[in-house]
Amino acid sequence: MKKVEYGFYRLEVWKLGVNLVNEVYEITKKFPNEEKFGLTSQLRRAVISIPLNIAEGSIKRTKKDFACFVRIALGSLMEVVTCFEIATAQKYVDKFKYAEISGRIQELYFKLISLDKFLTKRDN
Repeated sequence: MKKVEYGFYRLEVWKLGVNLVNEVYEITKKFPNEEKFGLTSQLRRAVISIPLNIAEGSIKRTKKDFACFVRIALGSLMEVVTCFEIATAQKYVDKFKYAEISGRIQELYFKLISLDKFLTKRDN
């Protein structure tokens, strides 16, 4: 059976989001067990929301509707940033790892902003 190629598979922001999800899952495996239902859960839910919203938004009928889902993904990305700030302060993530992942977070942030601007241009 041939695998269906959905449109969002071609979106770089979706690919970056999935990569970030995988990286966050690896990082949070090392968090203390007492954070399983706290910071670990919150960080994972926030990060997985990013590519999920991009995928869901990509199938909407209008660019305006898609842009709403892109902005939700941006909100989730800001949750991820905040969770990492807390995790770093609690020494669950070292500063070097945080600096490394921050670069990928920033790249995704700027690409989501660009996608939102493209989708909400007046001449669409």
